[in-house]
Amino acid sequence: MQQAERREVREKAACSAERSTPLIMVASWKQLFFHLLLLLCCRLTQTKSAGPSAPPEPPSSPLPTLSKRVVLKGDVYMERVEVVSPVILELECNWTGDADRHPNVTGFWSKDGTEIEESRLTVPLKNEHYHLQRKFNIVSQENLGNYSCVFGGDAKINFVLAAPQMGEVRDKPIVSYVGDTALITCKMEDTKPPPTTWIWYKANGTEKEQILAATESQRHEIKNQERKTRLVVHNLTEADSGSYFCSAVYAISSTLGHVELKVITFYEPLKPFMAIVIEVTVLVAAILLYEKSRSKKTSSEGNEDNDQANTLTPGENDASESNSSVRQRKM
Repeated sequence: MQQAERREVREKAACSAERSTPLIMVASWKQLFFHLLLLLCCRLTQTKSAGPSAPPEPPSSPLPTLSKRVVLKGDVYMERVEVVSPVILELECNWTGDADRHPNVTGFWSKDGTEIEESRLTVPLKNEHYHLQRKFNIVSQENLGNYSCVFGGDAKINFVLAAPQMGEVRDKPIVSYVGDTALITCKMEDTKPPPTTWIWYKANGTEKEQILAATESQRHEIKNQERKTRLVVHNLTEADSGSYFCSAVYAISSTLGHVELKVITFYEPLKPFMAIVIEVTVLVAAILLYEKSRSKKTSSEGNEDNDQANTLTPGENDASESNSSVRQRKM
């Protein structure tokens, strides 16, 4: 009996061992897979970090240098400097001095009338000249303006930095009729660099409203060339009258041109003629009224004379007859 119980216990232990073995094997395979995956990730990370790093970005190209040199022989001189793109501006000023010719004078730089900090220094007289030189980074529109080198507080050289200006300025407005087509043109001189693009605006009160092509039922048409731009306005109305601005856009700034457009009706040219006709008509009417009133007055005076002649007394009639007979005898 005891042997049978022992055999049964061994059989149950063997069964439990057989059941637990697959579970242990499954758990070990999972751990092994996890360790392999972790090892593979570490190797990939090491491989990436050990590889060559990405090449650094090439440095941006340095700005070009624009040099301006002026010799001042009087008190004040101004020179315009046209800038179309970011540059390093190198300004050099030479002053021949005044009658005193001091061995040293005070010199400094200013922008738009304000002295630039840490620019004041003592300038010696060397080779019959006082010399000032400075570099400025002109990279945006805010850097444009009036740069001046000042000697002794009196002598000054002004460098006016701005985008190229339009030489052709139209003083008289463009006149067109309602329903017609207007052509407005702006042009940059051939000696100046062409702008990158052109933009048109129309004055709207105190603001400028940009005009876009192919808008408002295809009424506006913009044709750009290198140094010339044309704005075509179809089917004109009186509301199209006003100020138009063409903007030549450069890399650092832009410059504006102004053209005035006046849209009139076909009756507008007739207004002076109509005014003359009205004046002549009024004058003729006044003359006719005056003549008519004068003729009435003359006729009324003649009637009064006849009435007086008809109302003479018999004595007056005899006297008039005797006077007439005397005149006849004298004849």
